[in-house]
Amino acid sequence: MNNLNKIGKGICLTALAACGSVYTVSAQAVKASVVAKVNNQQVNANYVNNRAPLQHEYFTKLPVGSIKAGGWLKKALELQRDGLTGNLGEISVWLSKTNNAWLNKEGKGEYGWEELPYWLKGYANIGYMLGDQKIIKEAKFWIDAVLNNQRDNGDFGPARTNKGNRDLWTNMPMLWCLQSYYEYSKDPRVIPFMTKYFKYELSVPDDQFLEDYWENSRGGDNMLSVYWLYNRTGDKFLLDLAAKLDKNTANWRQANNLPNWHNVNVAQCFREPATFYLQSHDPKDLAATYNDFSLIRKIYGQVPGGMFGADENARKGYDDPRQAVETCGMVEQMTSDQMLLGSTGDTFWASNCEDVAFNTFSAAFMPDYRSLRYLTAPNMVLSDGKNHSPGIANEGPFLMMNPFSSRCCQHNHAAGWVYYAENSWMATPDNGIAAQLYTQGEVSAKVGKGISVNISETTKYPFEDEVNFEVNTSKTVAFPLYLRIPEWCKAASVKVNGIAVKLSSATGDYIKLTKTWKNGDKVTLHLPMQLKVRQWDQNKNSVSVNYGPLTYSLKIDEQYTKEDSRTTTQGDSHWQPTADPQKWPSYEIHAASDWNYGLVIDQEHPEKSIEIIHRAWPKDNNPFTNANAPIELRTKGKQIPGWAIDQYGLCGVLPQSPVKTGQPTVNLTLVPMGGARLRISSFPVAE
Repeated sequence: MNNLNKIGKGICLTALAACGSVYTVSAQAVKASVVAKVNNQQVNANYVNNRAPLQHEYFTKLPVGSIKAGGWLKKALELQRDGLTGNLGEISVWLSKTNNAWLNKEGKGEYGWEELPYWLKGYANIGYMLGDQKIIKEAKFWIDAVLNNQRDNGDFGPARTNKGNRDLWTNMPMLWCLQSYYEYSKDPRVIPFMTKYFKYELSVPDDQFLEDYWENSRGGDNMLSVYWLYNRTGDKFLLDLAAKLDKNTANWRQANNLPNWHNVNVAQCFREPATFYLQSHDPKDLAATYNDFSLIRKIYGQVPGGMFGADENARKGYDDPRQAVETCGMVEQMTSDQMLLGSTGDTFWASNCEDVAFNTFSAAFMPDYRSLRYLTAPNMVLSDGKNHSPGIANEGPFLMMNPFSSRCCQHNHAAGWVYYAENSWMATPDNGIAAQLYTQGEVSAKVGKGISVNISETTKYPFEDEVNFEVNTSKTVAFPLYLRIPEWCKAASVKVNGIAVKLSSATGDYIKLTKTWKNGDKVTLHLPMQLKVRQWDQNKNSVSVNYGPLTYSLKIDEQYTKEDSRTTTQGDSHWQPTADPQKWPSYEIHAASDWNYGLVIDQEHPEKSIEIIHRAWPKDNNPFTNANAPIELRTKGKQIPGWAIDQYGLCGVLPQSPVKTGQPTVNLTLVPMGGARLRISSFPVAE
């Protein structure tokens, strides 16, 4: 049964220490405990943290450059580098260096809005993580332009206005670019630049501040930058500015409503009350963020994949799993999850981040990351260039895989995987470190009394259940190592240097290992995966199938048809005259096999009706495709002839389960939802 009963744990749990007994493995001198929530009464001494009066952090994001991705995640970043993200400058007219408002001190120019900073916040960080000097050089060109073109009053960026009021939305993502750049480079220009800009913002009268739709919704992004700067300078006026931003931002504290239902706004802005909670300390602010998350999913999110149906805006009556969400919305939801994990200490947010990343975000692109689509749905049996309105909220080719199109997502998707990697490890208040999002790679961090250590992580998670860590340090150092226990895992176990560590039987969210670590120490975490069937009783009693963190979809044969990117774009798309559609084609994807099946399954004991098939790891290190899927599931189902493509050219609305059908029982193959560009992920149940 789908439920949201874990939401709110971040509100009601106090800052607990160990929730079970402490055990010691004498041979290793390891103190091991299961921790319900990290104690945030301390402040990490090795990294910049929230200054008083801001609430102490539960986890501190490490500076950009501290983490290096490996394995399939590094491969995804390399594909982005070699694909659309890394080459968008030759396609997007918004990145043109001619007549670009970002390159003009007065902010004048034909091209200049959110597109440049949307792209840059991911593009630059991919360069920092991969150590790609070409990307770093190109990113610095734009960063230098911003820093060198600040106006005398402190303002910067494109001088866009609405009804005479300065529109500040575009500057919000650019501030994030500056913050990442500063963490990577320590360029001394950044701090005074931001200080001057925030003094300008504080000077703007309230009745002229955050009046436009986008900036009014997204003031929380601006607030995060204000707190980032406050933690580095301690300037008190910044707290006044944060309060001003909260006052003038849309009201995300409504009990049974949202200020608007635009999918990106919801995914991005629901965190605003929890952000201001850091300053207000009002539990109602924190509760509002949890309520917003719950509300959108209660009405429109009774589907697998961590998101909700809002193919532009969520609409009454459009809640079937064939309703989609923007790629931008996925990126912003993952980003919100990562931030809330640090500020609340609630592992619920890590679980949701994984759900979106593994099961939804990864399917929004062609496998080579050279094109993407605006919208992706849990049930999606056609991805083409036709108009599917009003089945979806937009008129135009919004399901097309097109590198020239999807103007906001075309740029903003760049940050999805690199932000995921950057938040895979976080510092803890007791000068330790926590593994949050398991992925191969390595982290370099200061622990204990400022000693630098490097921890390498080897795993094929989420496609395998073992994660191995090795500590590399020039001298012994005592610090706690926290390992997150995923919500779905019921029997996690750990070994230190090959010796099993006894853990309390109490449930918890982290395994805490405290030890004086030496060079070469090894930790092995085992996260046994189980099959689970989720029933979505508010969505026709449909079901979805999980194995560990992965949701599984029907394997549909996907037929790709290459098209001209110029003729299959949305109406607001623009590209440079020299952009080559032969080099950057678009694709339609059509189903070449039947998809309208209901499952014949034992919901209480799925292991009795599902066979787990482990396959060889893909040679190209790209597991998120049907052909490469390292794990498949074999089960049975029956075809439902009445469930078909509807009048809008979309997957038909789910029939009510259980469904009677006279069709014979057949064998079905299920593949990871995140590798399926066409998929049925919410299934009817066949009698």
